[in-house]
Formats: sequence, C-alpha cells, structure tokens
Amino acid sequence: MRSPAFYAAIVCLVGFGSHQAAGVEPRVPLVVAHRGLLQHAPENTIANFRACLQLRIGFEFDIARTKDGHLVCIHDELVDRTTDGKGKVSSLTLRELERLDAGSWFSPAFAGERVPTVEAVMALVAEHADQPILVAADLKAAGVEREVVRLAMKHRILHRLLFIGRAISEPATRAALASASAHARAAAVANNVDEFPAALAAKHASWVYFRFLPSRQQLEAVHRAKKQAFIAGPTVSGHVPEHWRQAAQAGMDGILTDYSLELASMLRRELVAAEHDPR
Repeated sequence: MRSPAFYAAIVCLVGFGSHQAAGVEPRVPLVVAHRGLLQHAPENTIANFRACLQLRIGFEFDIARTKDGHLVCIHDELVDRTTDGKGKVSSLTLRELERLDAGSWFSPAFAGERVPTVEAVMALVAEHADQPILVAADLKAAGVEREVVRLAMKHRILHRLLFIGRAISEPATRAALASASAHARAAAVANNVDEFPAALAAKHASWVYFRFLPSRQQLEAVHRAKKQAFIAGPTVSGHVPEHWRQAAQAGMDGILTDYSLELASMLRRELVAAEHDPR
C-alpha cells in the first residue's frame, strides 16, 4: 500500500493542491460524511460511524442535550423521524432516549441501534487514533461548549474535531470554545463571496466554512492566513463530482457531503490515474 507521503507527492504533481504556486504545502481534501454514511446506514449511530472509520472516512455528528442534561448525538429536535419514539429530545431523559430503536426506520438489518451519547462517539473516534480523518461536531444545543471540549480532551481527540453548527455564525460560541481550550478548532461561515472577508477575519475561527465554491485565490488567502477551508451545503452535498473536483483542485481542506463514498472513490481514481500518468 502506498504511503500518505506518496499520495501527497502525486497531488503536488497533478495540481490537487494547486495553491502550491503560492508556496503553500499541497493539500488533499479530507472527506467528511454528513451524519455518517447516510445512504448506507442509519444516520448518527455507532454502526454508521464505525463503518466510516473503518473506511478511513471522517464524519459529521450532531450534538443535542437531553432533559436531564446528557449530551447525545441526534440531528432533529424531535426523535420522531429517526427512532420509534415521539417527542422532543430536550423533553426526554437519557434513559428514555436509550430505550428507543434508532435503526429500524432505515432497515430491519439495523434494528436495535440506539441514539448514542456524545462520549460514546468520541470514544469510538479515539479507538482509531492512527487515521488521518476530520470529524465535524455540529453544536445544536446552546451552552455545551465547555463540556464538549472537556470530553474531547478526555479522549484525546480535540485535535481531530472541527466545531460547526452554532459555532459558524455565533462569535460567542466560538469564544466559549476558545475559552475552554486554545486548541479547539472552530469555523466561521461564508455563505457567499461578499461574506468571505469577514469569515476569513473572524476571531476564534481557524477554519473558513464555505457554502459556495470558492476560487483558488480565495483558498490561497485562507492558507496564507494560516487557516483551513471546509465546504458544505447544497453546492457539494449532492452527487456533484464536478463541484467536488473544483473544490479539490482549488485547494479545499475538507468536503462535507451526503455521498462520501462516491467522493472518496473519485479522489482515489484521480490519484491512481495520476500515478500512471507518464508526465
């Protein structure tokens, strides 16, 4: 098997990190699976995230709080869509939530999957410490920053997390993360070209979160500022290989999509093709 250094060299040759001309280390975008492998397993479950990690793919997970104060991994305010229960997450205790089946709605093969705690998700990530992945933590509940950072530090995975959700648009949330640890990484959102300068300059944000396809020059500006670039939203969430390719060639650091396996396959094919290119 080729080493990561080998592929970095290939990327340099074929221009995936095309901001190389500005003297910046070439980058291969990290694939981040939106709520895990949405097309293949029930979202926000341990079975799903374990599959991501075994495939060397990062993932995004959502953080909510139960009635009795526990942090759990679920996207919606209600449990109705992704479990066999009903009601608000914030109105259920952890014990009540853990009784719900979070897999059967997707397929009988996943019957018995549960809504995981955030700590269980972090412990799973910690089991795969040798993998070069990016895990995006979507903060949906307010006031959880210090506790989430504490859990990440406990499991020694803080350096692998990127905080999004409330963090991308709320300076106070980013400040709370920074107060919890100077090493917490948060992103600031640029929904369009006009918002890019403010996102780039945002305090307590070491990443820019793009919701549009940026130019190579904009990504060069991000990297000159010693920050990194992440893209999500409708531009890349669907099965859009040309958009993925454009983001990768411009120098994107991380891509969040609903079609993570397809994105990973595309990047792998292009790297293999570059390996056999005689130029």
